[in-house]
Amino acid sequence: MIWSVIFLVIGIMVLVAGLYYFLKEKNDPESRKIYGIVSVAGAVIVVYTAVKLLAGF
Repeated sequence: MIWSVIFLVIGIMVLVAGLYYFLKEKNDPESRKIYGIVSVAGAVIVVYTAVKLLAGF
């Protein structure tokens, strides 16, 4: 259970950081691509961990 909470917090931090830099570097297409991928990875971590916590695994 504690690992799930830790992964949830890490996923939220990765998602927020990715979105922040995605919006900050709005004029650089290569940076937007990289930070978009980072944001998606953070979102996947958050969704997977939230489902896992809610399902009780």
